[in-house]
Amino acid sequence: MPKDLSWDAQGNWAAKGDWGAVDSTGRELYLDHWQARLDRLRVAHHVPGATLAVLVDGQVHDLASGVLHRGTGVDATPDSVFQLGSLAKVYTATLIMQLVDSGDLDLDAPVREVLPDFAVADEEATRTITTRQLLSHTSGLTCDFTYDSGRGDDCLARYVEAAKDVGLDCPPGTAVSYSSLGYNVLGRIIEVLTEKTWDEALKERLLVPLGLTGTMTLPEEALAHRTAMGHLGELGEDPDPAPAWDLMPRSAGPYGRVLATAGDVARLVGMHLEGGKAPDGTVLLSPGSIAAMQRREVDVPDKWTVSADGWGLGWTLYDWSGTPGFGHDGASIGQYGFLRVVPSAGVALVLLTNGGDARQLYAELFDELLQALAQVRMPAPFAPPPQPPAVDLAPLLGTYKREGVLITIAEKDGAAHLVYEFVDGMKDFSPPLEMDLVPVSPTVFAGPGSGAYSADWMPVVFSTLADGTACVYIGMRAAPKVA
Repeated sequence: MPKDLSWDAQGNWAAKGDWGAVDSTGRELYLDHWQARLDRLRVAHHVPGATLAVLVDGQVHDLASGVLHRGTGVDATPDSVFQLGSLAKVYTATLIMQLVDSGDLDLDAPVREVLPDFAVADEEATRTITTRQLLSHTSGLTCDFTYDSGRGDDCLARYVEAAKDVGLDCPPGTAVSYSSLGYNVLGRIIEVLTEKTWDEALKERLLVPLGLTGTMTLPEEALAHRTAMGHLGELGEDPDPAPAWDLMPRSAGPYGRVLATAGDVARLVGMHLEGGKAPDGTVLLSPGSIAAMQRREVDVPDKWTVSADGWGLGWTLYDWSGTPGFGHDGASIGQYGFLRVVPSAGVALVLLTNGGDARQLYAELFDELLQALAQVRMPAPFAPPPQPPAVDLAPLLGTYKREGVLITIAEKDGAAHLVYEFVDGMKDFSPPLEMDLVPVSPTVFAGPGSGAYSADWMPVVFSTLADGTACVYIGMRAAPKVA
């Protein structure tokens, strides 16, 4: 609990000083306090710059701290634009649900009914994968197919064509396995049904009606704004500017290439909290589709990598001790974004950062804000217990494989030892990674983490597919056991 605040007899926040705004429900926001907390936590965790948007009772409050680029010293401001990474998937999912509302798309029909040329390496999967499975990450399509199909308006069509020989992580419908490729297929569906590029459809169907003038998809559009530079470096030290501002091709748009202010992200969420209505009353999404996106489609065995308890149609779903929430995380080169929404309280938090230990900044700041505004506590950071349990490793040992990745679990000096290597088309992507694993439970282990997005410990979660095949989750990707 922030030291300047306390609970009153009715369970509301009461201040020990007179500062801040009050919303229509009587919640006092104390913006000076939160600005100070953002400033202190940003410095403590070596984050060069950050913007925070707090949506409460339909109003967006913006804060900013630090610099957009440590080399130039340009200040971060509330109207600064950051790369959203996978937060872009929420925009794509919203566009898809608009097409469901209009009757142009059936979530449960095979993708091939809209994209006759759609194909993957598995013939049965080609015939059966549905839009619902793409939205909920249950299609089995891999995440890590990177292909630069150029800057032309045909970039998504060329990307989906190039993915025809890509293998699956697991059979469709058998597990949740995070998939960026799946969201590019969704982007192509949007293009075919709207007869516009994905970028144009996004602008015309969402950005303009919502007045999101600080949201864009292309670098030449970002040049007109104060734009954040990503930073890279060792945790615990001030990071340096990344070697390049943007390494994503245009075809990454539907899964990871939206740029926006934190306030604009909060305003998109506001439409979802207002039953699909724009500020002028225009209905952009039906209440039924709003509810469907937040309804659990699949449980998530790995509940720590992105704090997910389940997945809906586009949204990551959370369960904070019985209080449901939704949101998403995103990352690009040295930029990290976090979105959390408590619909029962009408509260949304958006944090956009440009490097450093952004995850620790998010964890501490959001825990305090959610307590203050929604009486919600976030779960403790993932870590092994002080006294790890004894675990029978025998059922877990072996080789696991998903598209482009081979994972070997062996016993070494009485402990579980992991080797993670890129193979096949990804064999030169990175050297193999090796680590000893610390047991958290009989099926959950912790490996040393690295980077601002993976925190101190990386979850390694053993589970089974719906068909009974053993699998292991690393980074929210399912790898079935093959030997």
